[in-house]
Amino acid sequence: MHEFGADHREWEAQVQWFGREYRCIAFAARGYPPSDVPEDERLYGQDFAAADIGAVMRHCGVERAHLVGCSMGSFASLLFALRNPGRASALVLAGVGSGSTRSAAAREEFRRTCAARGDALTRDGWDGAHAEETGHGPTRIQLKKKNPRGWAEYMARLRTRSGLGTGMTMRRYQGMRDSIFDWEQDLRALQVPTLLAVGDEDTPCLEANLFLKQTLPNCGLWVAPRTGHAINLEEPAAFNEAVASFLSTVERGRWSLG
Repeated sequence: MHEFGADHREWEAQVQWFGREYRCIAFAARGYPPSDVPEDERLYGQDFAAADIGAVMRHCGVERAHLVGCSMGSFASLLFALRNPGRASALVLAGVGSGSTRSAAAREEFRRTCAARGDALTRDGWDGAHAEETGHGPTRIQLKKKNPRGWAEYMARLRTRSGLGTGMTMRRYQGMRDSIFDWEQDLRALQVPTLLAVGDEDTPCLEANLFLKQTLPNCGLWVAPRTGHAINLEEPAAFNEAVASFLSTVERGRWSLG
């Protein structure tokens, strides 16, 4: 499950690697072609994002799966696991938690920012300043510094995204979703083996990841140094190795040592 600023194509390095041993399914979220782009804003939000995971699994004949997400994809994966006991055999949550805070004032400011950005994307689309602002943001500039060619490919894909679909997603999903901190009671009961993956320069997500590490009972935290938000693009080899080691340990029944 991909992040807001990506689509299913950003998982290619993972699909090629893990496809050697696993059946890998990457899909474009609603609002991201070739998936449908609903024009009704009421058809966007966290409930749809979580339910869409189940819909894809049903369509592909998958009852239970390891779920791997990045950012909004991680949020949807975690919500799906909470709402569908037994359907997730493991969770890899990369860059989860932006916008989640204990401060009501900070949360309201985040929502206002998402609403304004969503309106701008719906109006202007991505072929212009919005793409440049995103690609040069403080949690994404790391990719350009490490891998200029990879960053250029990412930017080329970014400019093709639906302004309507991502604008609605920004307003209705990103801006109006719960704070992860609100789920504390349910999270403490979630036994699914979980790997948190976060870059140490992904500042908006650090507090939430520490909270999840302290709250989820069957959880590990992997931090990639000098890395921003798109951890699977910035450090694909390290990310793949960490995820492969985690899944192997889970499948051998050695993740939970209690």
